[in-house]
Amino acid sequence: MTTTQAVDDDVIHGEWHVRYTYSVGKVAGTFFAALREGRILASRCSDSGLVYLPPRAYCERSFQPCDGWVEAGLAGEIEAATIVTAAFEHLPPPPYAIAYVRLDGVSTAMVNFVRGLALSDVPAAAARLRPGTRVNVVFGAQRAGRITDFHYELA
Repeated sequence: MTTTQAVDDDVIHGEWHVRYTYSVGKVAGTFFAALREGRILASRCSDSGLVYLPPRAYCERSFQPCDGWVEAGLAGEIEAATIVTAAFEHLPPPPYAIAYVRLDGVSTAMVNFVRGLALSDVPAAAARLRPGTRVNVVFGAQRAGRITDFHYELA
């Protein structure tokens, strides 16, 4: 790990570069393996009936283990969205759109990129990302079992 620090006007500027490897566990491992196959799996709690995406091991309502899997629909509705206009390290150059989408058959929303939307006029693009707007899931041709294996596009 390397760090650099400089003190300037009561502010410490620093940077860490950390490499890591971690086990994703059973629930996330099942989710990521399904992404590699072009499917989105959500966990289900039979006690509460809630279907979670991203999947969870335990239900936040019943506190019971989620005990089943549901294949999420490949379309859904935007619950919240934004267009990012600031640059962030390891993310696409701005502007880009992201949205929390509740896929069909699922109780919760999951964030991902929205592609295929002209972003040169940010206010006009933002108006098209209203809550309730339908989107489709689009999988990439090359899938690696990562959240970036798919994105959303307006229906």
